[in-house]
Amino acid sequence: MQGMGKTLIVMGLLLAAVGAFLLFAGKLDLPFGKLPGDITYQKKNFTVFAPFGSMLLISIVITLILNIFSRWK
Repeated sequence: MQGMGKTLIVMGLLLAAVGAFLLFAGKLDLPFGKLPGDITYQKKNFTVFAPFGSMLLISIVITLILNIFSRWK
């Protein structure tokens, strides 16, 4: 049980760090949401936003970080 508790704490801290990064990234005008592959469809009262390019980039970065941590541990 202690191992699972530690894992949940680390995951929570990592999630909080990612959230803080995204808050600061919004102020730095990083191009998330405007990358090639991000789809925006607008009609009069209806907007659909599908950030496929941004999701792919974030997925690759998170995969690299987790691989580095798994090799380190």
